[in-house]
Amino acid sequence: MEDLLERFLQYIMQVNSGSEHTKAAYQRDIQEFIMYIREQAIDSFEDVDRIVVMNYIAFLRDKGGKGYSGMKNTTIARKLSSLRSFYHYLNEYIGIANNPFVYFKTPKIAKRIPEFLFYDEIEIFLESFDLNSMQGLRDRTMFELMYACGLRVSEAVSLRTRDVDFADNILHIHGSVDRDDNPPVIGHGKERLVPFYDLAKELLVSYIKDVRDVWANSDETALFVNQRGKKLTTRGVQYLMNKAVEKCDLHVHVHPHMFRHSFATHLLDNGADLRYVQELLGHSSLSTTQIYVHVSKERLKAAYEHAHPRAKE
Repeated sequence: MEDLLERFLQYIMQVNSGSEHTKAAYQRDIQEFIMYIREQAIDSFEDVDRIVVMNYIAFLRDKGGKGYSGMKNTTIARKLSSLRSFYHYLNEYIGIANNPFVYFKTPKIAKRIPEFLFYDEIEIFLESFDLNSMQGLRDRTMFELMYACGLRVSEAVSLRTRDVDFADNILHIHGSVDRDDNPPVIGHGKERLVPFYDLAKELLVSYIKDVRDVWANSDETALFVNQRGKKLTTRGVQYLMNKAVEKCDLHVHVHPHMFRHSFATHLLDNGADLRYVQELLGHSSLSTTQIYVHVSKERLKAAYEHAHPRAKE
C-alpha cells in the first residue's frame, strides 16, 4: 500500500504544483489511515467499504481516549478530503473501482472570520521602512505589493521579474493549490492578472534598479531576493514582518496572510463587487470570498455601536 501512497505523492507534486507542506499533510493523513485498516486486518485499498470508513470516522471522533473530546471537525474534514483525493487518484490512474469516501459528507466547519488590519495600521506598518536602505526599500516594496495585489506569501516569493507588466500596471500571478478554501481544492493552479497602483509601481522601479540588480545572482529569476542574491523564502518573509511589527510598535499579532485579508476587506468596504474580488483573489469558489462580507458587516456593526448615541446607552 505504501507504494501507491508514494506514487500519489509524486502525482501531487508534479501535476498539482503541491508544496512540501502539502505533500507532508497528505502523507500523514493517508499513512494514519493505512495503519488503521491494517489493524482491522485489511491489506488492500480495494477492500475498504463504507462500514470501514464509518468506523474510521468514529475512531477519529473518539481519538484521545477517555476524558478527551476527540478530533475537531476541521481536522476530520481535512483527513477525509485527503483520502477522498487519494481514492480519486486510485480510481483514475490505478484502476481501483470503489471510492467509499464519496458517500460521506465533510463535517460542517464554522467559518472563522479572517484577521485583518485597519487601513491606518497598514499605513503605519508600510511607512515604517527606511527607503534609504537597500533592505528597507526591498521590504517596503514587497509588503506594498502584497497589500496592493492581495498576494499569498507563497505567491510573493514566487514572483519573477517578468511577471511585472510596467506598461499596464498589471501583475501576472501564477496560482497553485487554492489554500484559502477549507479544505484546500486540489487542481491545476491558474494564472490571474491583478492591477497595482502607481505608488507600488514607483517602489518596484526603484527596488529593481537600486537593489535587485545589485544583489541578484545572474541566474536568479525571482523578483524578491536576499543579500546573498537568492530568492526569499516564506519563512524569511515572516521573519521580516515580525521585525517590522516590533519596530513600528503595532500592538497586534501580524502574519503575512493578513495583508491578503486586509486587501479583500478594504475593497469590499469601498464598494467593490464580490465577484470582482473573487477574481482578484483567485478563489475557485465564491463562497470562500463571501467570508469577507461577514468581516465588513462586523466592521459596520462596530462603527454603528461606536457612533450611534442610542447604541451607547
